[in-house]
Amino acid sequence: MSTPQFEKSLRERKKISTRAAIRRAALDLFATRGYADTTVEQIADAADVSPRTFYRYYGVKEAVLLSDDQVAPIVAAFAKAPPELSIVAAYRYGVAQVFGELTPEERAVFEAGQRLTFEIPEARGLLYTEYIRLIDLITDALTERPGAPADELGRRVIAGAIVGVLMAAADNTPMPEGSLLDALSLLDEKLSNG
Repeated sequence: MSTPQFEKSLRERKKISTRAAIRRAALDLFATRGYADTTVEQIADAADVSPRTFYRYYGVKEAVLLSDDQVAPIVAAFAKAPPELSIVAAYRYGVAQVFGELTPEERAVFEAGQRLTFEIPEARGLLYTEYIRLIDLITDALTERPGAPADELGRRVIAGAIVGVLMAAADNTPMPEGSLLDALSLLDEKLSNG
């Protein structure tokens, strides 16, 4: 679960705010000018930051489309989910917690970014890297979950299965929250019945 806003330092809040402003400006420009006709300089100007600041938050223009702001909170909620939950149910819990806390504006920005990610070939290529990063994060978080395999390969296989379900539910489907939760329940059922 994400840290409540009041518990974050001023510096952390400013970083989150700047990152969100850059992303909103980029998505607005993509909607009006088109992705290919929008430059990093135009995004930076619209967000009232320098191009250098843009690159500090997003290494490349395509990265602004990826909605990775929810990844860390989902993994954190997963790691701290109630211990009686199975591994997959704990991940489902993390997804439900984080998506349940999104404001309507955050949902709209997330959905717009997701939609463009599936439409723009340069952005689709970044998804693979993000999926591997998520597998790594879940593998590490599994060290905190009861019932997780003790060996890294076992944890990585479970993480890969969870991410595989995410890939299947999310492919070309922005905000697949309902289908993702259903698919995770199905995976949990299949793993539980061995």
